[in-house]
Amino acid sequence: MVGAAGFFAYTSFKTNFGEPSCRATALGRSVTFTPEQSANAATITALALKRGLPARAATIANATAIVESKLRNLRFGDRDSLGLFQQRPSQGWGTAAQILDPVHAANAFYDALTKITGYESMAITEVAQQVQHSAYPQAYADHEEEGRILASTLAGHSPAGIGCRLDAATVSVPAATIAANLTAELGVPAAAAGTGVRANAADTQHAWAAASWAVTHAEADGITAVTVGDRQWTRTRGEDGWSWHAATSPISPTSVTITRR
Repeated sequence: MVGAAGFFAYTSFKTNFGEPSCRATALGRSVTFTPEQSANAATITALALKRGLPARAATIANATAIVESKLRNLRFGDRDSLGLFQQRPSQGWGTAAQILDPVHAANAFYDALTKITGYESMAITEVAQQVQHSAYPQAYADHEEEGRILASTLAGHSPAGIGCRLDAATVSVPAATIAANLTAELGVPAAAAGTGVRANAADTQHAWAAASWAVTHAEADGITAVTVGDRQWTRTRGEDGWSWHAATSPISPTSVTITRR
């Protein structure tokens, strides 16, 4: 009985230890962030895909947001700096309300980034100087690998590369709202289907990008399961939440279904 009780206690400890988190795995390495940080990274990466930018753009953007805000949408900063990229209204990045909108902030960052000729092959320290006017450009290089791992998983280059272990859903965002946000950020057509969402991508990469977006937004939107092709992520507090498993009802490899609370 003692052994059984001990095993139960150990299993319960593993399941409930620590805060809810998301883990991205690519390039033989894993990085862990909060659901909020991961959702912001997914938005940053989705917008790069929607704009047709190279993978390097999302890597630079994610690394920059890690340095500037730790991927949090901050309502404070040095002088009038705000948001994911600590952009300043006084420097022409937009109004305070606009900068605090992650979609506007990321698009403003990409607008500035794409004006730099040859940014795709430049060292991230040089890019940081030109876009962010940073006094400590080396800090961006320190987080470049994390940015690359996030970009690879969230852009669909590393299928099933990201999962989140979460508490039971307590919110229930309307399916139509989830579909509209997914389409607006990634450009993949999505619509409410029954009580959930169905998205149909142009290829498997974009399907995995849409699925990854949904997983990282699961905590905020009350999403409980995501299926793409023959793989499925199911919301759970245990370590299984970091992984994908065989889908109970496989679908097309370019389709995604999102189940909500």
